[in-house]
Amino acid sequence: MSINSIFQFLVPKDKKFFPLFEEASSNLIELASNLHEAVNLPLKEREALFQKIDKLEQKGEHITRQTNLELSRNFITPFDREDIHSLITSIDNVADNLQGAASRMRLYQVDKITKSIRKLTEINLEACQSIDVAVKELKNFKNIKNITEACARINKLENKSDTVYNKAIFEIFENETDAITIIKYKEVLSVLETATDKCKSVAGVLESIAVKHS
Repeated sequence: MSINSIFQFLVPKDKKFFPLFEEASSNLIELASNLHEAVNLPLKEREALFQKIDKLEQKGEHITRQTNLELSRNFITPFDREDIHSLITSIDNVADNLQGAASRMRLYQVDKITKSIRKLTEINLEACQSIDVAVKELKNFKNIKNITEACARINKLENKSDTVYNKAIFEIFENETDAITIIKYKEVLSVLETATDKCKSVAGVLESIAVKHS
């Protein structure tokens, strides 16, 4: 039995941080799902979902604040304090960018949703689902392989996102002549691609935690 395993056995079962992690990852899935649903609707039907996305992003911020508050109150934590802070912050960064994409679509009144935008929202949803899978395995570290496999999927999705983004930007400059339209679509695509980058950052934190407890 490793020193980490012995330490985990001796430390009381955590009842504060793991529920917060899982609430944050579940909230992330709901946010990504609403965004993906919104881009498959006509412009006039998106507003209700955009408002819901705003509320979910605010909920994510509240979970982040609550987690950091618990860090300040508790001496004993389930794993390194720095990792707890990095995990909840990186999850919040994904939510920020997904909400940022919705905000730009609303602000710029993006009527026509391209295949690339739909594909990027789909990729982000899949990445958020993989984050949730990995986060739920943190409770006992019995299935480290499930964490590493989920992180590997996120990394592949991030690579896929880069490919979709690069192709979409090329097509915009190749086919579009209106400068304002170019700026609108480039902004939306860029934030969606950044969201996937942030998912990869979450995976990096999760992999680091998994290695320390393997």
